[in-house]
Parts: sequence; C-alpha cells; structure tokens
Amino acid sequence: MAILLGVDTGGTYTDAVLMQDEERVLARAKALTTRHDLAVGVGEAVRAVLGVSGVQAEEVGMASLSTTLATNALVEGQGGRVALIYIGFREKDLAAQGLAEALGDDPVCVLAGGHGHDGAEAAPLDEAALLAFLETHMNGVSGFAVAAQFATRNPAHEVRAMEMVREVTGRPVSASHQLSAKLGGPKRALTAVLNARLIGMIDALIGRAEAELRSIGITAPMMVVRGDGALMSSAQARVRPIETILSGPAASIVGARWLTGADHALVSDIGGTTTDVAVLRGGRPVIDPDGARVGPHRTMVEAVAMRTTGLGGDSEAHFVAEGLQGGVTLGPRRVLPVSLIAMEAPEVVLPLLEAQMRSATPGDHDGRFVRAVPGVSADGLAARDAALLERIGDRVHGLGAVLRTRMDQAALKRLVARGLVQVAGLTPSDASHVLGYLSDWHVEAARMACALFGRRRTGAGERLAAEPEQMARIVVDQLTHQTGVALLQAALAEDGLDEGFATHALMQRGLSDTRGLVRVSTGLDVPVVGLGASARAYYPAVGERLGCEMQLPDDGGVANAIGAVVGRVTVRRSGTVTAPSEGRFRVHLPTGPEDFASSDAALGKLETALAEDARAAARAAGASEIELRVSRDIRTVQAEAREVFVEATLTAEAAGRPRIAQP
Repeated sequence: MAILLGVDTGGTYTDAVLMQDEERVLARAKALTTRHDLAVGVGEAVRAVLGVSGVQAEEVGMASLSTTLATNALVEGQGGRVALIYIGFREKDLAAQGLAEALGDDPVCVLAGGHGHDGAEAAPLDEAALLAFLETHMNGVSGFAVAAQFATRNPAHEVRAMEMVREVTGRPVSASHQLSAKLGGPKRALTAVLNARLIGMIDALIGRAEAELRSIGITAPMMVVRGDGALMSSAQARVRPIETILSGPAASIVGARWLTGADHALVSDIGGTTTDVAVLRGGRPVIDPDGARVGPHRTMVEAVAMRTTGLGGDSEAHFVAEGLQGGVTLGPRRVLPVSLIAMEAPEVVLPLLEAQMRSATPGDHDGRFVRAVPGVSADGLAARDAALLERIGDRVHGLGAVLRTRMDQAALKRLVARGLVQVAGLTPSDASHVLGYLSDWHVEAARMACALFGRRRTGAGERLAAEPEQMARIVVDQLTHQTGVALLQAALAEDGLDEGFATHALMQRGLSDTRGLVRVSTGLDVPVVGLGASARAYYPAVGERLGCEMQLPDDGGVANAIGAVVGRVTVRRSGTVTAPSEGRFRVHLPTGPEDFASSDAALGKLETALAEDARAAARAAGASEIELRVSRDIRTVQAEAREVFVEATLTAEAAGRPRIAQP
C-alpha cells in the first residue's frame, strides 16, 4: 500500500490530502496560507492531515506540490533582476511580444550571431562583446536568459553563451531552446527571461518546503505540478520554474477528472480570490494553443487554457448607486470577510460595528476595517505610504479611523497592492454566514455587516435592503449571476463565438426560458464540475440558472491537492525536419543539423533521438513504467502532379507514474 501526500498552496488556504494508491482519500486538512513564507503553511497543513489520519510521516511514499507562487509573482511583477543575452536579433526586436516591457530596466546585450531558418550560421557569435557584458553585469543580476535567432533549428550559439555565463559568473542561466521547440524568437526570449526571474523564488520555496517535510519526518521524493497538469521532479522545477505557472488551476482540473470521471465538461473552481474555469475534453484538460498567459505576458509554456475571473468567496461587495433600484457588484479585489476579522480581533470589530449600527446616518466606511500584514518588507515606501502604515501599526482599526485625507485613499491602495495591508469588508462569505450556508466564523458580525451595507440608499431613496437576510440574498444572487456569466463566456469562446454574448439581453432572458411572442431559451449543454470549499453553498443555484447538470464531488474542496497526487509525469520533446533543397532532408537536433538523402531516413533519425531524449527526461523526472507515444505532422504540397515534402514536426511523449519510495 502506497501513501501519497498532495499539497496545494492557494490564495487563502493551503490544502493537504493523504491518498492510498490513487484509489481513495484517507484524510484531508487545511491551514491558512502564509504568504510571507509559503512553506510554513505547507508544514501546518501536512502536520494537520497526518494528525487526522493517524498515518506516520515515514509511511508517506511520495509528496507532490501545486503552487500559485510563480503565477502570482509574474502577475505582481516580482522576481529577481536578470540580464538578457539576445543573439542575432535587432535592437528593435526587443519591442516585440512585450519583451521590453517585461525587462523594464534589466540589462540587455544584443549580440551578433544566430542562425538562419535552415540552421546554418548567420554570423559568428561575438564572444568578446559577450565576455565584456558578463564582466560588467555579473554582480548586479540574479541570473541570465539567453535567446538566439532560430535556436530551435540550431542551438549552438545559445549553448556556447550558456557555457560562458557559467564559466564567468557562476549564475543560473535559462536558454530559450530548452523551454520551447517553437519558432518565434522574441516570445522564446520572453519565456527565458521570466524563467530566469523565477528561479531564485521557486528554488527557495522548494528548498524550504522539502526542509519542512524532512523536519516532519517525510523523506519521500517531492514532485511539483506543471501548468499542463503533469508532474515534474522538484529538481526540474528549480531549473524550469516557468513551467509551474498555472500549477494550481491545472491540478484542480486533474483532480476534477479523478473525482468525477467526466470526459467532456466545464470545470469551475471557486476560491477566496478568483474563479478559474477550464474545459475537460476526452478526459484531458484543453491546452492553450498560444501558450500560457499570465498577467500581461504571453509565454511559450504549455498550460491549461484557463480563464480566471476576480470572483470568489472573499470578493469585495461594491454598492451600485446607478438606477432606481441600486444593487451590488462583486470583485475583482479580495478583502478579508468581516466575520473572519471579527474572530481575530473581536474586541475592536464588534464594538465598532455596534456603534455604527446605533448611528442614525450611514458612514462611507461602515463595516470596513484595516490591518497590517506581518512579516512583509516595507523597504522603499514613499513618505505618505510609510506614515499610513505606521498609523495602522500592529492593530486592527476601523477604516475611517486611519483615512484622514483623500490622499490617504491612494496610499492605502498602494499598500494593499504591495501586500503590506489588508482591508476587511462585506463579502459573499459573510452573506453565507447570515443565510446559514457557513458557520465557521462570527455570524453576528456578518449580520451587522449586511445590515450596515443594506442601509445605503438607492436612486429611489429607498434602503437597498431592509433586513440582513435580504442583503445577504442580494450578495449571493449576484455571485450566482457573475459565476454564470464567467461560465457562459468560457463556453462561447470554446465554441468559437463572441464571449460578449454572455451578457446580451437575449442570452440573459433565455436563461429564464422567457416565452412571449418570441421564445428564447439558452443555457449550457455540458455538465459543470464545481470545485472549491464554497462550491456546495453557491453552485446549485448556478446550475439551475444555466439549466445544466452541476456535479459537486464530496472532496471538491481539496481537488487541487488531489490533482497534485494523481497526475502523471509527462515529458514532451519536439523536433523538425526541413527540406533546404531537393533531395536533401535536414534534421534539426540539439547537437546541430544533420542531412539525409530521404525523408524516411530523416524522420527515423529524429524519432529515435526524440524518443531517447523524452524517455531519459521522464526517468530523470521520477517516472516509472514509462509509456511512449510519437506523433508526426508532415506538411507536403502538390507540384507538377507529385507530392513534395515541405516540413515535418515530430513530438515524442513519454509518460508514467512517479516512483514511490518504500517505507
């Protein structure tokens, strides 16, 4: 019997599950995610799940981690300062694919060199200029990225540049041809830059997480979930951290498949901050053909086609004053639920809520609180921001007590954006406590927060809600509506239609099966798998709204952690055969181009090389019982009544389950 440990670090909670032989969940547990050091939350969740299960730490045969760290770091512009070595390109090529924007003021060296489309050297590599650049910048960066023109057809100059970086600087270096086999130099360069930027952060996280597991007594190998849902060894993740972007959402899709057996469905994972929607087709997550997009960056990383909406259980409720009836909209910002902060600081929150309830006039900041986040560096703050942070100190305050001028509002936004301060306000989680869906936190605080919000006046001069329950219902109904829109947008886009139709009046009327002179009926034609701790509270109404089957598996709240365990190690290697002249077929290999007299010989050579490389990489990633599959995409044209070979792309995929350590 193999005991498998899966851990997922989410925005609010870190989940841990123990499974037996991928067949059943033995135990599950949660701990609050510790943003200043994710490994602390990992350790707390693992200790909790071991305690619940009675399993001994030394019995664990494999540990696997899915993490939002890489995704969040790129979205928030974090990461190390890096240098780009750009070989064979022009200076103006830096403007393509958002490369210059991603680099910011990081140093760049544009060098002579590179290769042509056929793999032949376009110009010699300017090693003297590269050496001077390395000596100048080696102490000012955490790592280097290397991208050369047509490196996927001949990586010789990237390989030489990597050698020189290591010899001269000893710093980590990321080469574009090792991250993608596709053409598109600037986009490959961007991917290499982002990978180099993440290496230090992911290396530190994995090192800390492994040390935390060892301190608990778990010595089993650790795997990490890639953005396409496959597993990679922790050693590989340290070198290629860019492949862990969208790791958490990908794990949830894999977990959804295991929990439900669904072949064709939408998967919607609601967390505290976001709702992630993806498509299962043929039992596998649909992969984004254009490469993973994270924040403003479109990379060449294979990852699930994921649509993320700023909508979750902790989304901030905003009053909509327009119109006679008024209303509420949710997100995209996450805030602390009032019911949660009342548990943490009841001596501040409850008296202030009660005082606000007694006031005859609603205040702009009623039901809103603020606190500083401990353990986050405040270096480099502007004077006004530093003054506001000092005013907040280490206590919870009513928001109105710390905002003294209009300029303080802008300072607060900056402090929140840097993760130094958290604001608390009305959320769907509070509404759920009022309606009896949840009871984990302070119910009476949630009731007062709903009552205070409901006192706001609509355009008709009426209260938005007369009772806390009415206000809570408005908030939850708005969550149902916005979730339905997000699912419709994903479905329309998958069907090749304009996702803007999701909010069209006809579509929205059709969801109610409106019948007049014109009969309108719309909805989803596939089931939805609802995941997340709060899915059971919110998603039955979403299924009714969209007229679709809503599957809510028992362990949907820890689907990400389950997906981290049940995934497979999968390695793909791709290569190209071209025809530079009649009767000559060129195989583009990592060691350089090789020519053959027939297409069959060239294809055979490439298939053998790719298969050996994929198998070796899968073994290095910790896979056992490896299965190999090779696909060929051969492009030909008709010329003078005969078929002429143009180009072929071969992909070898090696896959297997991770090796399990024996206790």
